[in-house]
Amino acid sequence: QVQLVESGGGLVQAGGSLTLSCVASGGGFDTNVMGWSRRISGQQRELVATLSRAGTTTYADSVRGRFTISRDKARNTSYLQMNSLKPEDTAVYYCNAGPTRNALDYWGQGTQVTVSS
Repeated sequence: QVQLVESGGGLVQAGGSLTLSCVASGGGFDTNVMGWSRRISGQQRELVATLSRAGTTTYADSVRGRFTISRDKARNTSYLQMNSLKPEDTAVYYCNAGPTRNALDYWGQGTQVTVSS
């Protein structure tokens, strides 16, 4: 069973930056892909970024060029560096993990990111 714990959310002004962290425990193949999703109030959940152990990344169009996902395999930790933040990035961000990008079965508890205008 994989457990994911996020940290790093908070309040930031538009144009600012934040870095989210996610520590995974009980991993193995179930953390082959780590990713980040977000739920904006009143909207469906959006898969923001993923990164496989092999180094393959994917990004949602809404964040490409502004957000960067990375991972420290030794520490089983995933990071989401968020730059040029916009008010529309305000959401609860969740760390995900799973064997493939289409099977991100594990979720963290979520961390709130609020971007003020």
